[in-house]
Amino acid sequence: MRISFYAPMKPPDAATPSGDRRMARLLMEALRLGGHEVTLASRLRSHAADPAGHTVARREAEKEVARILAVSPRPELWFTYHLYYKAPDWIGPAVAAAFHIPYLVAEASHAPKRAAGPWAESHAAAESAIRAAAAICAINPADSACVRPLLDDPARLVPLSPFLEAAAFVGDRAAARTALLQETGFSGDAPIAVTVAMMRAGDKRDSYRVLAEAMKRALDDGCRLDLVVIGDGVAREEIERDFAALPDGAVCFLGARDGDSLPRYLAGGDLFLWPAIREAYGMAVLEAQAVGLPVIAGDSGGVSAIVRNGETGLLTPEGDVTAFAAAITALAGASERRHKMAGAAARRVAAHHTLEAAAVRLNAVIDLVNQRRAA
Repeated sequence: MRISFYAPMKPPDAATPSGDRRMARLLMEALRLGGHEVTLASRLRSHAADPAGHTVARREAEKEVARILAVSPRPELWFTYHLYYKAPDWIGPAVAAAFHIPYLVAEASHAPKRAAGPWAESHAAAESAIRAAAAICAINPADSACVRPLLDDPARLVPLSPFLEAAAFVGDRAAARTALLQETGFSGDAPIAVTVAMMRAGDKRDSYRVLAEAMKRALDDGCRLDLVVIGDGVAREEIERDFAALPDGAVCFLGARDGDSLPRYLAGGDLFLWPAIREAYGMAVLEAQAVGLPVIAGDSGGVSAIVRNGETGLLTPEGDVTAFAAAITALAGASERRHKMAGAAARRVAAHHTLEAAAVRLNAVIDLVNQRRAA
């Protein structure tokens, strides 16, 4: 099928890396792997930090609709990734209705508390798009409770596990370890933890605060652990200050790294840490497990759908510094347990979270939508 793809939150070719950009790219790859012709329909970013920003975005969306309706050949299906009240889809539903084609969505969330107030207009737009969708692929299971009541048929809400190109995360662990030690200057005498996240205000900043305090408590209690931080952004200076209380040489900030090189950095570590404050699920959490790292993460959003507590890592209550520090101490000092979790993590990703599995799942959803339309 000819599929028009759109990501109102952030286009897949955006300059700034993020988990959102990564998943948009992966969805396009999975659809192509399923035999479809996929075209990026629009690069318009509807996301706005405040409601006033949507006024301009909506006007631009109207222009995009007119442009797309004049394009030939017409798409046979529209696929939108990640919409919610701050990033509504004003393009896809209009185009799908005009062309009489199915409108599909992956990762939609609904916030009933935004129905009144400054976000009311964009909230209504997101709700309207959800209601119009022939199917909603729920990547974050935590979204399902609020999305399901908007659908006339609960079967329109289908689970889609987060996924990645697993082959990219298989490599020489020993070589990766040597390279990481050379770049960080760590001796290798202590286990190495890795974290990967953008450095910006809000949820990421809050997660880094929890991580810094938990690391301090764990090290103060005698835990031996070095930390590699990969990421950059406007809040980097503040975040580095949060870690200033750690012993000298215990943490190394590497800055941003290209996504293609990320598997090598992850493979050089022993475990992955991320408190996951208000996290959807965390692509970096999945990528860490793909290379065979046990994960310590906050139990928020859909994180528990990709981390099996006690099997592939440890989950702690969201924002609980004490619990996170205790989990760090428990795994840092238990090499056999880490090794067992590492194997389980890699096997689980290979079995349930691959690009190939996503392609099969997406084709099944598309086939079901087409069968319903033909009935």
